[in-house]
Amino acid sequence: MKSLSAKNKKWWWIVVIAAIIAVNFFASVIHKRIDLTNEKRFTISPPVKKILGNMDGVAEVTIFLKGDMPAGFKNLSTSAEELLQEFKEYANGRINYKLISPDEQMPGTTRTYADTLSSLGIVPINLKVQLKAGEQSQYVYPAALVQYKNKILPVNLYSGTQTVITPPELNSSEALLEYKFADALYKLMENKKPMIAYSVGNGEPTGDNVYDLVENVLRKNYSLFTLNIAKEPVIPDTFKLLMIVKPTVSFTEDEKLKIDQYVMRGGKVIWFIDKLEAEMDSLQIKNQVIAYDRNLNLDDLLFKYGVRINPDLIMDLQSDYLPFSVNGKDQFDFLHWNYFPLFESKQNSLINKNVGLVAGRFVNSIDTVGAAGIKKIILLSSSANSRTIETPALISGEENRNAPEDEAFKKRDIPAGVLLEGRFSSLYKNRVSQQEMDSLEKYGTPFLTQCINNNKMIVVADGDIVLNGVQQGSPLPMGVNSYTVGTQYEYQFANKQFVENCIEYLINTANLSEARAKDYTLRLLDPKKVAEQKTNWQVINLALPVLVIVLIGIIYQWWRRKKYSV
Repeated sequence: MKSLSAKNKKWWWIVVIAAIIAVNFFASVIHKRIDLTNEKRFTISPPVKKILGNMDGVAEVTIFLKGDMPAGFKNLSTSAEELLQEFKEYANGRINYKLISPDEQMPGTTRTYADTLSSLGIVPINLKVQLKAGEQSQYVYPAALVQYKNKILPVNLYSGTQTVITPPELNSSEALLEYKFADALYKLMENKKPMIAYSVGNGEPTGDNVYDLVENVLRKNYSLFTLNIAKEPVIPDTFKLLMIVKPTVSFTEDEKLKIDQYVMRGGKVIWFIDKLEAEMDSLQIKNQVIAYDRNLNLDDLLFKYGVRINPDLIMDLQSDYLPFSVNGKDQFDFLHWNYFPLFESKQNSLINKNVGLVAGRFVNSIDTVGAAGIKKIILLSSSANSRTIETPALISGEENRNAPEDEAFKKRDIPAGVLLEGRFSSLYKNRVSQQEMDSLEKYGTPFLTQCINNNKMIVVADGDIVLNGVQQGSPLPMGVNSYTVGTQYEYQFANKQFVENCIEYLINTANLSEARAKDYTLRLLDPKKVAEQKTNWQVINLALPVLVIVLIGIIYQWWRRKKYSV
């Protein structure tokens, strides 16, 4: 027995080494993570796992958040790296990523990466820092480039404003990283882009003022076609979405029937409607304009679907700036123009989640009306200090010479954009002639009195939200006020992000809603307590660990002396 025991002790190290090798082998094959965070920060949603698992090529991701920058953007960079490492695990190693400073020179060229990013439409954030020599501009590019099979797509990693960087906006940007990277990969992996129809038959804009919408939103991500509804027998079902942007010409009953039946067959529609005729061009020329109804003949159709666009205008104390003449013709001062309301996101939908202020111009209010089986979600609404004025209304540039009467701005949350979901009923039930029904049958689209399945559409009572300004013949980004460009009041609002979210929500081919719905809880320290208790916590964090180690050493030495002393 003694010899057997000695033999076992002799070879114990072989058993230990074998156990270590076995543990490492199984650890390399079997990956299991436990996410202990309340918001499941480190859990990849199932649709994203599916996209990563379907990759049959290698994706190269370049993150341009390297170098000297504020702590918030460094955290955003770290979060992006950690997320891509998670992506790499589920993609079986088919994702490579690296960090690059945008000021670095591109190999084989004299250009920097910043030049390339600008050409791809990525706008840097200008952080002004005070140095001894004076004010200096520091540019940060919170962006990434995703390359997959000779295709490349830029990804904007920061979802906040371009001027005031806040912890909640950075926190929201971190929460959206999974969605943004997954959405980019999905679009690069798609062999066929969804088809979108842009209506052009009723006076919709087609010039430079829709450049950003057409080139940087629609054509970049979708197959875009123009559609004259009057000239088509039916609206083809191949179009996943119909966009009707700021029409100025009345719709005929035949056109409305085609739209109605397109909706009944499951087609999605976004309406950006200016019910009233009120334009800045007229105001600049005459210094006043009368807002009156365009008579678009859409009231009954939209009413049937569950909304009514009112013939009024929203005035809001939370509004954008315009230059007004003061003390003479050559002196101008920037004042809030109450007819340019700024809509806050209520965070009540995947569409407006983590979306900043959306700028409108001469916006009508919306009422929701009874429609069986239709769910209504308000996407855009006014601030707590707003009002409406009935039309016809005289709008004058003289209004802002004196401060508005705050007592009149008592209304709050006046709706201006609504999401409708459910089984819509046809406006033309029991109203279609036999000839019209035969015509629909001829083209393989029999008349339907109700949607075949649940459907959805978005109605926004402002056509200017999706338009961009033009300055010196060059289109500006969507959400930028052309009157404030080059001044301290220049600001890019979240119009483009709102429009992109609307389109993605309606089409929703990747089913990434779970990833988009993620929200990280921001746990901020109390600034007052930090200031009061700063020294105490510094002593606790720095001195206490050292004292504990010294105390343990003293006790250990005392115990050794006591144990081994003769």
